[in-house]
Amino acid sequence: MKSSLAANITDRHQFDMVIDVRSPDEFAEDHIPGAVNYPVLSNEERILVGTMYKQESPFEAKKIGAALIAKRIAHYIEHNFIDKPKNWNPLIYCWRGGKRSGSMTHILRQIGWNAQILDGGYKSYRREVVSKLNSLPKEFKYMVVTGQTGSAKSRILEHLHHLGAQVLDLETIAVHKGSVLGNIPNSPQPSQKMFETQLVLALESFNTSKVVFVEAESRKIGTLHVPDLLLDQMRSSPCIKINATMDARVNYLIDDYAYFIKQPDDLIRTIDFLKELHSKEKLEHWKTLAKESQWPLLVQELLEQHYDALYRRSQNSNYVNYEKATNYNTADLSAKGIDILAKQILMDHHHA
Repeated sequence: MKSSLAANITDRHQFDMVIDVRSPDEFAEDHIPGAVNYPVLSNEERILVGTMYKQESPFEAKKIGAALIAKRIAHYIEHNFIDKPKNWNPLIYCWRGGKRSGSMTHILRQIGWNAQILDGGYKSYRREVVSKLNSLPKEFKYMVVTGQTGSAKSRILEHLHHLGAQVLDLETIAVHKGSVLGNIPNSPQPSQKMFETQLVLALESFNTSKVVFVEAESRKIGTLHVPDLLLDQMRSSPCIKINATMDARVNYLIDDYAYFIKQPDDLIRTIDFLKELHSKEKLEHWKTLAKESQWPLLVQELLEQHYDALYRRSQNSNYVNYEKATNYNTADLSAKGIDILAKQILMDHHHA
């Protein structure tokens, strides 16, 4: 039976602050949007107490855990909560709504604050995310932006967003450019759970009466999986196709992947990811072009000999309306050229 001091996940917006008392590692993997992390156990302490609980004695583990948690809560009261008014009402959660959140909730209530515990903890929030991903994607009409690698699809989406269109930018959420060379240096991808949290947040911000522009993606963006229902909806939706000239695509990619030009060693290592699809001789040839900074030739060869063939196979087989797509031809993928394209697309399709 739920305690009278416990709140449902749907009530979380009624609180002044949502406090996540899990360890920093748990918080980094995923958390309720807007939550603040005040861990009552560090990453190392959580492992220590958990190991002791399983391998030695639950009683001894609880004593050690209680002492560590009490010290940490005292620190937060003294340094973080001391200025909070009497009517402050925080919502507190841990993994399942157990001892960690219960301890902080109890102490804050003893002071006089109306602290409440989240019934079911983070797990109840995670269930809500999974449930929404199995229903929300069906509520929207999508317009899928297709085009060969280097057609500036992501930049066009960015411009559409600035023009007021509804845009679901999966690659930005995934911190990845979608292709085998799409890792962004020094920018790790989020966890799958965090990716899904951000997807739900984006979908919930949209108006169901307006079209949502989204880039054609495969099932995986880097290491992350696009949820099945969302991918199914995208694949059955109308498409538009960006047809850019080879020169325009090469110039765009040299600009878009400028970090590889600054750090060619990163690109040389990444070329090895293609070893399942190309001969060792071809990979060595591409690495040599990178070492010699022959960027236009390298980019053109990668497009002609790798990306374009992959693209033709994936779009034709996965996006049922690809052949009926409205075509947008361009020889200019500069900022000005992209702006012109985005305005034309929005004019043609914002009521789709």
